[in-house]
Amino acid sequence: MEEKERTGRMRIRSKKFASGLILLFVLALVAAACSSDDEASDTTAADDTTTTAAATDETTTTAAATDETTTTAAMSSEPVIVCELAYFTGEFAAYGPSLTADVTFPITEVINNDPPLGREWQIISEDIGTPGEAQAARICLEQHNAEILVSQAHGYRQYRDYMLEYIAENDKPLGPTVHGGSIPGNLGGVGSEPLFRAQGLDEGLGMTGSLEAQRQGATTVVVFATQVEGFQLAANAAVATAEALGIEVLDRIDVPAEQPSYGAEAQRIAGLNPDAVIVQAGSVESATLIKQSAEAGLSLAWIGETGWIQPEFIDTLGTEPISSQKSIGYAAFAYNDDTPAWEFYQPLWDGTPGFGDEFGDATDQYHFSTYDLMTHTALGVVKAGSYAASAWAPAMFEVGDPPGTVCYSYPECKALLDAGEDIDYEGVTGPGTYSAGGVNALVQSYTPFNADGTVGEAILLDPTLALDTLSIIAVQAECENPNPAGTNPASPGCEW
Repeated sequence: MEEKERTGRMRIRSKKFASGLILLFVLALVAAACSSDDEASDTTAADDTTTTAAATDETTTTAAATDETTTTAAMSSEPVIVCELAYFTGEFAAYGPSLTADVTFPITEVINNDPPLGREWQIISEDIGTPGEAQAARICLEQHNAEILVSQAHGYRQYRDYMLEYIAENDKPLGPTVHGGSIPGNLGGVGSEPLFRAQGLDEGLGMTGSLEAQRQGATTVVVFATQVEGFQLAANAAVATAEALGIEVLDRIDVPAEQPSYGAEAQRIAGLNPDAVIVQAGSVESATLIKQSAEAGLSLAWIGETGWIQPEFIDTLGTEPISSQKSIGYAAFAYNDDTPAWEFYQPLWDGTPGFGDEFGDATDQYHFSTYDLMTHTALGVVKAGSYAASAWAPAMFEVGDPPGTVCYSYPECKALLDAGEDIDYEGVTGPGTYSAGGVNALVQSYTPFNADGTVGEAILLDPTLALDTLSIIAVQAECENPNPAGTNPASPGCEW
């Protein structure tokens, strides 16, 4: 794409065009810790790998039992427990009901009309805000016997070893994650760690924030972030990108989440008078900062992250500060509204009571990315003929990549699979392609808010510049090695 920017929503009319853009996230932003990039790529090749843990006696036994597991699963009439790691309390409680609706919608309105292997999906939500993500994951697996665990997120690294051991012993759960904050790009997509992420890495959104600051002509920025792992990773990338682009970072402000006021930080920003502020924080915290900055007389360009699409952002901010600021908008990713996939999804979401009428229209990033992820997950099960993780993970690559008949919805694609055909699913997020580490390939964008609080037209950012920037800021993940190497052969012995 020769022009530096393009206004409007993404129009992808061919696989070839889309494939050129996926390089933005196919190249791992965070390199494999304790292993080479080549190792990560080799172990996730869909055509020759079903599990990276096959070298161990334990996982070899599991793999040998796959046929039995597949037969049992296919014959079972029991519902498939889909356990969502949900946000009903804690820092992200404002997101919780909407995120749960996002997971529920494709299951109840699409998938369960003709469920994979004849087993309906039953969703159970376990709150992670109060008990913590690790405990909620254990409840999902050990109490609910979940076969699908949705949205392993920011706390995943803390219980990764437990998950690897559980998967090695049980060949489950499948791991579609919508917004997993700290999962490095080299993780997932294989039988030993079957993780597939719907949205790009948090680091990518931080990079996009600085790219947008440059597009707006900023020469100085302040980076503001709450002390949440995903936001910290994004802030690190924002700083690195700004420095790579020649933008002066006047200050990096890190603060606790859920503070009732950020007035002191607003005064600090006022004293620095940057051209733009790159914010990596929750919707309520971000809105509070901007509102108090406006009250202090500041007029700046504010560049945030995808959570700002949530209603709580504008509810907290109000519309008055928008007109007083140079601009307010968020880094995100585009969707494809010029495809049969959108024609199937959009009227169904907007027209089904309890979804579009309560949680906003189909253009919300969490709505459409979750829909695509769960659709892709179900098609992977159909292709694999099994709920075994070791069979599902490679199937996820197979149903989203050529060769195969291009299809755009679960009913259409499932009919083709049932007829014995190979498919190439293209969804509303684009080509349906995942990186070697199981991260969805997405096209980065910036979406501004209009003066009345509605969102404006997305601006697609220059993919060539983004690709060049990724090669500059890519970092090696640290290996702190809290566990001796070899204690868990499926784990590299690193704290991710």
